[in-house]
Amino acid sequence: TVSDPLNSNGDPHAGAPEERVELRKKVTLLRGISIIIGTIIGAGIFISPKGILKNSGSVGMSLVVWIACGILSLFGALSYAELGTCIKKSGGHYTYILEAFGPQVAFVRLWVDMIAIRPAGLAVIALAFGRYILEPIFMPCGVPEIAIKLATTIGITMVMYLNSMSVSWTARIQIFLTFSKLLAMAIIIVPGLYQLFKGETKNFENAFEVNTIDLTGLPLAFYSGMYAYAGWFYLNFVTEEVENPERTVPLAICISMVIVMICYTLTNVAYYTVMSAEELLASNAVAVTFAEKLMGNFSFAVPVFVALSCFGSMNGCLFAISRMFYVASREGQLPEVLSMIHIRRHTPLPAVIVLYPITLLILFLGDIYSLLNFMSFLRWLFIGVAVVGLIYLRYTRPDMPRPFKVPIFIPAVFSFTCFFMVFLSLYSDPINTGIGFAISLTGIPAYFIFIHFERKPKWFQKLSGQRLHKCKWETSEYAQKFLSSYTLIIHIMMPDMPSSF
Repeated sequence: TVSDPLNSNGDPHAGAPEERVELRKKVTLLRGISIIIGTIIGAGIFISPKGILKNSGSVGMSLVVWIACGILSLFGALSYAELGTCIKKSGGHYTYILEAFGPQVAFVRLWVDMIAIRPAGLAVIALAFGRYILEPIFMPCGVPEIAIKLATTIGITMVMYLNSMSVSWTARIQIFLTFSKLLAMAIIIVPGLYQLFKGETKNFENAFEVNTIDLTGLPLAFYSGMYAYAGWFYLNFVTEEVENPERTVPLAICISMVIVMICYTLTNVAYYTVMSAEELLASNAVAVTFAEKLMGNFSFAVPVFVALSCFGSMNGCLFAISRMFYVASREGQLPEVLSMIHIRRHTPLPAVIVLYPITLLILFLGDIYSLLNFMSFLRWLFIGVAVVGLIYLRYTRPDMPRPFKVPIFIPAVFSFTCFFMVFLSLYSDPINTGIGFAISLTGIPAYFIFIHFERKPKWFQKLSGQRLHKCKWETSEYAQKFLSSYTLIIHIMMPDMPSSF
């Protein structure tokens, strides 16, 4: 039930010619917009206002941080729009670093992604999903931590299942969840603006009044804000599945960023029309507190919408990053099994489920803000490297076709800001930053052990299919048996899901 279309040429076991099994181009403009908006608007806008206000020092400065992060993210998104139209391969950051700086640097990025950044990102969003989905049930009491972890685990499992079964249904559900996100934000924005027009402006008086500017706090405020905007790059992870990528990728990115920037700014203004800075800092769930103060009994609906928003973010994120692992396997930097595609469903099933155990493990480590700050450092370090790669390719490969080209100052400003944030993090949060650097450095020996040296560990040779054609064929058979069993189990658990579309 699983095909390896990437390595069949020249294989004596390939047999008679048969139809090539590959990922199909099913991502239209609307689906592309839903992927970007659906992954950007997740937990950040409902959790990060607290972190941004605390570290920026005032209401006015927090709004400045939100706007600045939006402009900065737009610069990054425009840079990735150029990369996505001149390098028409899936894989996002990994692919661009590979093209610009070679396999060594790309593998370090891939290594950190697999063992830290991606599991931590899914864990942060999933924790928010677990908290908000249970909020209406336990109101007005707090939600027990064990209940949050259980709901989180169920949410992650559902997302893994959906992405394993169908690309079309994953995209359709993502569109529905994106509209749910925008509706949830409208429920906050419209009443908030109504309060503003009524003259509720007391929380904006002396908005920039602050005793001292804390240089150690501002980087963390930007980390929180950049995390809330993170997701503008995910369409680049699935470029090979995008219809007419030269037009669709930049158009989807620009439309999505404008929508998100407007929604984020208005949502934060709405928060401050109802909540003071002290109330916002004291809230564990900002959107829920807002609804309780303004909507009364209808407030139970807000956490449900927020939970749907987080679920959509998990769905879009997993849909995209599974393609990065798929491409890395195709490039020979991950085991061969991860480049296999399900014959009937046309999904990269092994690449989808590979993060499942790591993500569940991270759920039980640290709190959500520690995970957010730790993940932001690693994420923006390598995104900065990828955008530097854009500048580097301008000079080393000037003849490369560039259907969409941005002024050079845009990637220059964005990459400089990324590295400046990383530098400041060394001063403001040396422990988490040190851990991040240590994890990154482990990718160097891992590259030489698993990729560079000809004599690799036998278990890795068996997984990657690099010993002999016979061994490669046997490995594929083992993988097929395992994945067929997995598919059977999840169909028994959820029998109503169609097997093909």
